Amino acid sequence: MDFLIGVSILFFVLDGGDSMNMSSTSTQFAPTRRMGIFEPFHHMSMWEDAFRGDIMPSVGACMVTPANDRADDKSGYTSSDQLIPSGSEDNQAGKSVSDKVQRRLAQNREAARKSRMRKKAYVQQLEKSNLKLAQLEMELERARQQGLYILGSNGNMGLSSTINPGIAAFEMEYSLWVEEQQKKNVELRNILQSHVSEVELQLLVETVLNHYYNLFRMKADAAKADVFYLISGMWRTSVERFFLWIGGFKPSELINIVMPQLEPLSDQQIVKICNLRHCCQQAEDALTQGMDKLQQTLAQNILTMTTGTGSYSSQMVSSMEKLEALEGFVNQADHLRQQTLQQLSLVLTTRQSARGLLAFGEYLQRLRALSSLWAARPREPT
Repeated sequence: MDFLIGVSILFFVLDGGDSMNMSSTSTQFAPTRRMGIFEPFHHMSMWEDAFRGDIMPSVGACMVTPANDRADDKSGYTSSDQLIPSGSEDNQAGKSVSDKVQRRLAQNREAARKSRMRKKAYVQQLEKSNLKLAQLEMELERARQQGLYILGSNGNMGLSSTINPGIAAFEMEYSLWVEEQQKKNVELRNILQSHVSEVELQLLVETVLNHYYNLFRMKADAAKADVFYLISGMWRTSVERFFLWIGGFKPSELINIVMPQLEPLSDQQIVKICNLRHCCQQAEDALTQGMDKLQQTLAQNILTMTTGTGSYSSQMVSSMEKLEALEGFVNQADHLRQQTLQQLSLVLTTRQSARGLLAFGEYLQRLRALSSLWAARPREPT
């Protein structure tokens, strides 16, 4: 591909503890092909588990009778005279056949019990799936009734008859994420006002950080479904979109927001935080320049397209390949956000980290509240 986006992404490495040295601001390059920045989340498929139980039962449930046993069974049932005891040897043979029959019956009962358990689990999984599907349909119908506008297939803004299932799932997950974040803000506020141990406070800080990391994972999945939806900020409120940068907040702005809430800071902490903010700004500039370069190159390609049968198709394919780089930009931006949260938690004390997370969570909550007030403002009739 003749297109090459030279974007140098500054990724910083801060050593934990007092030995951390932030004086160096050397630039490191993140290859564009290394976009797999999140640890994989392994999901066990309930359908696979359910069918594995019925189609491929465990070895213990399978009754494989040896060939000599089958021969004994056949001889035992073809002639009733052989079951009549005629001495000690006949009694032993009869007992042997009887023991085999009992074992086989016990195995049959165990196999039937396991089969019933698998069938019951399978029915329960189906019921859960039907419930989730019904909830999803209700949410989609509610969105249609509220006038959710998305980009239609004809390119006009309007209510589309087809909705991207990946985006619909993301909207539901994000709505739950916002509700959970509000609960965590309350937990942080309460725990900071009470006398709790350092261990309890550290556990809550880690929980809140993981909550943000989960949002980045959700956004990575949404970018695969429709990266333009994510970059446009349709999933955020109107005021939040005003501060949008590549599908989220600027990491350097996060530092500016929380710093006043962290005082008093030691001189060493101030130096490290200032260096961290400088590193964030350099990485943000590099990503922004890369996005601008992509826009310019794509616009130039579209402008010079010819209407020839073969060349037009190949040029469209080339433009599509260039657009695929957008997903990488979103992932790199979220990676920078995640690294900023991690590095701040290393520089700050546990209580300072809790105060900073509370300040940032309340800031986002106020942006959403302002958006609601703006949407409900009185308007003069046109």
